[in-house]
Amino acid sequence: MQVGIIGVGLMGHGIARNILMQSDFALSFLDHPGNQPTDDLVALGANACTTTSEVAAASNVVILCVTGSPQIETIVSSSNGLADSLRPGTIVVDCSTALPESTLQMAALIRKAGGDYLDAPMTRTAIHAHEGTLNLLVGGAGETLDKVRPVLAAFTENVDHVGPLGHGHRLKLLHNYVSVGFMTLLAEAAAQAADTGIDPKVFVDVLAGGGGASAALDRLAPYIISQDRDALPFFVSNARKDIDYYRSMSEAAGARMTVADGVSAALAATVETGPADAYVPELVRLFRKQQGG
Repeated sequence: MQVGIIGVGLMGHGIARNILMQSDFALSFLDHPGNQPTDDLVALGANACTTTSEVAAASNVVILCVTGSPQIETIVSSSNGLADSLRPGTIVVDCSTALPESTLQMAALIRKAGGDYLDAPMTRTAIHAHEGTLNLLVGGAGETLDKVRPVLAAFTENVDHVGPLGHGHRLKLLHNYVSVGFMTLLAEAAAQAADTGIDPKVFVDVLAGGGGASAALDRLAPYIISQDRDALPFFVSNARKDIDYYRSMSEAAGARMTVADGVSAALAATVETGPADAYVPELVRLFRKQQGG
């Protein structure tokens, strides 16, 4: 197989690196200002392409790992995008976090062009991408997934086929709503604890020994105790985007979203007033009284 990847950011760089190191597949990537440094990928044999059509021409599996639906729609449907340029039989594997309805529309364009499409959003973090131990939630045809499993094996620990096309992104939005919601709640509690002088390690230990024990606590504890934000390199702006995608999905389904509205409002206030590059663990600081929270 010849693999292409569009989106060599915090997550995509780890994916690309592991494909090169853990498999024999050729890899091409789109050279883009939003990429992480790619010198190591080129040294490992990756081919840097200047356009989406070049990536498509060089690949029969194309992985997308970009911010969200607007970027995916541009990559797929613009002039000289994937739908215009892909080789017949190419499988597009969308590892981004996106709106399910947009996913179905983009898949229809790819299929009309002679390819196939899987939505395969990731759970876990950039650390796991670097280690090659991501989890994927895959929507689409089982036989299509089977064709690309050798590629996915290079950068994953678990690949779960969760249903038809679009269900991967639906489950990812449900997952991120719960995950980001938990972390937002925890950050607000940690901020209040800090404002009142509670020892941060005592705060973490009390939660860990009771009903507050969770993956959210594990991920935020390094920042609560020692201000280590790099334990979870996930931008607050992306967390807000994911929550708002969840709200859009819920609104379309007529579902209740009272709590989601509150989480969105809390994150929006931080995105609008805080540093643009803040990671989610920094909500603990940004929610404190002296920060205007």
